[in-house]
Amino acid sequence: MVLHPEPVAEIRAMVEGSDDRPLLMYDMAHVLGLLGPHFQEPFHDGADVVTGSTHKTFFGTQRGIIGADFAPGTPEFDLWKAVRRRTFPGMLSNHHLGTMLGLLLAAIEMNTFKGEYQPQVIANAKAFARALAREGLGVEGDPAVDYTETHQVIVNVGYARGAEVARALEERNIICNYQAIPSDEGFTASSALRLGVSEMTRFGMVERDFGEFAALFAAAVRGEKGIGQKVAELRGRFQTLQFCFEGDEFESALQKLLATF
Repeated sequence: MVLHPEPVAEIRAMVEGSDDRPLLMYDMAHVLGLLGPHFQEPFHDGADVVTGSTHKTFFGTQRGIIGADFAPGTPEFDLWKAVRRRTFPGMLSNHHLGTMLGLLLAAIEMNTFKGEYQPQVIANAKAFARALAREGLGVEGDPAVDYTETHQVIVNVGYARGAEVARALEERNIICNYQAIPSDEGFTASSALRLGVSEMTRFGMVERDFGEFAALFAAAVRGEKGIGQKVAELRGRFQTLQFCFEGDEFESALQKLLATF
């Protein structure tokens, strides 16, 4: 669960005066695609190392990244060289060049469209959370910030009912995963569902559409009949991928890329 920015700057301030200052690493696995002024800029906040997944909010191929902000010639840069050695060939025997091409294109598209994509993802998540709360569902998080500041919305469906409700939703064409919340003993007693809006944001859904979907989602949680067909009809209205190149739009980005070699 990632509903809010992490207190990177505050932790950096806590350790800054230490004689042996620890390195600060921030795992942005779910929120890498939101990195920037609309969500959080961890290097600006004082993080030394950032890790993340490239196939969640960052809409690329299934890979992972490690990034660092170390200046050449510093002791920390020696650590960075060790990280690179131990990643490949140390820990990885095959870096799958086929997925690198997809990741490259995704990175170019992310840099091109992030100014539109990122705020829309966050706005959609907030609108979805508000609408679910209006439907009477138990939305986790702080209502003062519309329950979320990322792409995720967490819905409490009752103690240990997460898996049961997730299966019922799948039968109604809604795919999500059950999620343990802090009051649960573990995932076997999951009380919540974890929802994300980034994929359908890329297919063109905006705030009003998530409001419409929230009513269907709540009806599905309540076990109402005929919801699966209505969900399919709603999904059928959004078939064209957004925030990506179309036609000749890629040409100018390609020329900029080639100029870097």
